[in-house]
Amino acid sequence: MSDREPRARTKCDPADSAVTVRVRDTDGDRVTDLEVERGTVLRDALLDAGISPYARLTKRVNCGGRGLCATCGVRVRSGEPTPDHWHDDLAARFGYPRLSCQLRVDGPLTVELVEKMVWGGRE
Repeated sequence: MSDREPRARTKCDPADSAVTVRVRDTDGDRVTDLEVERGTVLRDALLDAGISPYARLTKRVNCGGRGLCATCGVRVRSGEPTPDHWHDDLAARFGYPRLSCQLRVDGPLTVELVEKMVWGGRE
């Protein structure tokens, strides 16, 4: 093939669609960087990496990512995705934790896991 002939298009490299999600634990001591494909729901990416956005008890009792129970909240520190869920819209507006089940990763993101308390419980 000469230099003037068009080259065949190759399939897009999956690495091009991956972005970095930096996850800080509740006290900020442990930081984990995840390579996540664009469009992935943050909750799913966290669970796939073995990082739970839930408290000990709510790991079993939650809505499964439907945005109903508000137990998978995280604080977004940078790379704020646009809210598209009513709870997420309010959280973004008033500074509450965002629901990881309602955040789609569309670019580099830094999130912090939040200390969880179960309904009525105090530590």
